[in-house]
Amino acid sequence: MIFTQTKLPGVVEVALDEHADDRGFFARAWCTGEFETHGLPARIVQCNVSFNKRKGTLRGMHYQDIPWQEAKLVRCTSGAIYDVVVDLRPSSATFRSWLGVVLSAENRRMLHIPEGCAHGFLTLEDRTEVFYQMSEFYHPEAARGFRWNDPAFGISWPMEPVVISGRDSTYPDFL
Repeated sequence: MIFTQTKLPGVVEVALDEHADDRGFFARAWCTGEFETHGLPARIVQCNVSFNKRKGTLRGMHYQDIPWQEAKLVRCTSGAIYDVVVDLRPSSATFRSWLGVVLSAENRRMLHIPEGCAHGFLTLEDRTEVFYQMSEFYHPEAARGFRWNDPAFGISWPMEPVVISGRDSTYPDFL
């Protein structure tokens, strides 16, 4: 795996180190030792799949509050997404900064999102599937979020959402 630090501390893009031949390729998509070597948490307690029927489906912005903060490793296994992370760590030099990257079945990249960051995505194709590896179990009492278009962050999405849940569309502004 190839690890690339982004402009947000702890938010790391992970690319597959593909070993190709005439059959196709082989690549490791997870290795506890490699993640630990790069200073990333290697605890995975839950894996989730999100299937999205339509291009323009928005999910986010979500995070879990203390004491149930979670790190995520996100990969798009079918279709493509514009994946967004917002740094909510008050002690971080990039507090309230955001980052957006394209993850797709074609580019096979993953994004590691550390504890203390919010996450959301917008599908760029119909029939898009996203696979998440989580460092913490889901705790509904700790689930938090803010609107995808909260002016406090000024996230630049590639298109307006077409499908968004009632919960996600009515989150309050981040305080």
